[in-house]
Amino acid sequence: MFVFSDEQSSQPKLEVFQELLSKHPSVFYPSRTPKSLLVHWQLLKQYYLLEDQSVQPFPKGDQVLNFSDAEQLVDDAKLKESRDEVLEHELMISDRHQKKEIRQLEQELPRWQVLVDSITGMNSPDFDNQTLAALRGRMVRYLMRSREITLGRATKDKQIDVDLSLEGPAWKISRKQGIIKLKNNGDFFIANEGRRPIYIDGRPVLSGNKWKLNNNSVVEIAGLRFVFLINQELISLIKAEAAKMNQQ
Repeated sequence: MFVFSDEQSSQPKLEVFQELLSKHPSVFYPSRTPKSLLVHWQLLKQYYLLEDQSVQPFPKGDQVLNFSDAEQLVDDAKLKESRDEVLEHELMISDRHQKKEIRQLEQELPRWQVLVDSITGMNSPDFDNQTLAALRGRMVRYLMRSREITLGRATKDKQIDVDLSLEGPAWKISRKQGIIKLKNNGDFFIANEGRRPIYIDGRPVLSGNKWKLNNNSVVEIAGLRFVFLINQELISLIKAEAAKMNQQ
């Protein structure tokens, strides 16, 4: 037990505990600091647990306060925790980072060219007048609404039109696995830009090659299987319009 002098026991300074740690390093844990010892000493003093303290008995005739009476005597101002500037700074940085991500997502919304729908049944999707084709999987379907879309595996730093990881395990798929493009004559082609082959109706399409996609073509990439569905009505209109342009 360490005993302070009368002058020190009233309110010892931080230097006293620093000296205590220096003289008795084997007594305290290595993580102890003068500040932590001071806080511990203040708690001992508050509960009359110091060696030179004794619990004062209640004067005769004094009534012991009940909980309600004691609660009224508590100074709420003293219960308020002091501001943690480090924590507030970290929260401010986190809030700023989250707002930046939200703004980035809001800016990307207009550029999204492919919509992902949950699959609830086995019937073919009803196309609207903006959907050229759909890549239908077991879990999701991707709606193609522009003449050219990229497919692969999205990352935090790089977004892609068709994120195949939504369908299933995609760690074998390249971040940019391929491109599906609609030609002016109404034909769809898929180009492989990834490391692994893309299988179209069982035929391998190696990296750097392309293959024509027909309605109900089966597209398989690293174990994920999709059916390519063409909006025949809309493509027929595109072909008719292209034929008119060629005749002029």
